[in-house]
Amino acid sequence: MISKTAMRWALGLVLLAAVGVALTQRGRFDAATLQAWVEGAGAAGPLLFMGLYAVATVLFLPGAVITLAGGALFGPLWGTLWNLTGATVGAALAFLIARHLGADWVARRAGPRLQRLNEGVASEGWRFVAFVRLVPLFPFNLLNYALGLTRISFITYLLATWVFMLPGAFAYTWLGHAGREALSGGDGLVRNVTIALSLLAAVALLPRLVRQLRARPILEVLDLKRELDAGEDVLLLDVRTAAEFTAELGHIAEARNVPLEELPGRLAEFEDRKLRPVRLICRTDRRSAQAARLLAEAGFSNAQVVRGGMTAWCAHGWAVVGA
Repeated sequence: MISKTAMRWALGLVLLAAVGVALTQRGRFDAATLQAWVEGAGAAGPLLFMGLYAVATVLFLPGAVITLAGGALFGPLWGTLWNLTGATVGAALAFLIARHLGADWVARRAGPRLQRLNEGVASEGWRFVAFVRLVPLFPFNLLNYALGLTRISFITYLLATWVFMLPGAFAYTWLGHAGREALSGGDGLVRNVTIALSLLAAVALLPRLVRQLRARPILEVLDLKRELDAGEDVLLLDVRTAAEFTAELGHIAEARNVPLEELPGRLAEFEDRKLRPVRLICRTDRRSAQAARLLAEAGFSNAQVVRGGMTAWCAHGWAVVGA
């Protein structure tokens, strides 16, 4: 009887072989070929299209060509639906393949840094998926497999993938539709091109929306005290100047002083904290809010401002250093 390990190795080798063949033949996979296949399928064309999109996603074939073709073949509305469904099914398949073939192996061999990354992705949940779908910093096909190796919930991954790929899918589908209209000289050419460019501009502004989605509520000073007393894995950054750090209000013993003015140049020191808790404190919370925005723009997903800062901390009479 074949063991599970042997089966996984066999499936992994088959997948690698399929990806290799697909990549060597990718030159033949163009919009004209796709159009001929879909039109030749008749009423089953949309099903064939979605199936091809899903397989292409699993095999690392370029999705942009398919998305543009979907807009040209089916129009902006139906094309968006078929594009989005095919891409989501492919993303789900890649996620499940990675989880079945490699998640256990990664969990057993993950070092402390990778383990913290895994925990951070799991704790972020849909917010993390929203971030990587709306702001494509990483290759789409590779990311689907990478997320399958984490502990994020499959349902969370699937729903967030569908929802947050929608804006980009609609924009690029419309671009494909506008391109076909331009080639055919159809009516409304200027209108369609204008809409396509407007949608692309809107997609380019999505990072601001992402920052709002990932923003954490302000942390109450009582919650900070509880975290510190419990010995939780929290980095407390005091963004006051060095003089203020040791002046009248003093500072919390666990705090690390990084003045706001120095923070942009010192972000590399905290690279391993991007998915772990960071708490920001100053005299009140004005400079802490500026620091939180800097960290969010740099990809820190769990940075919270302590409401009231050291003023609120001292009002409770809790211990400080240097006062």
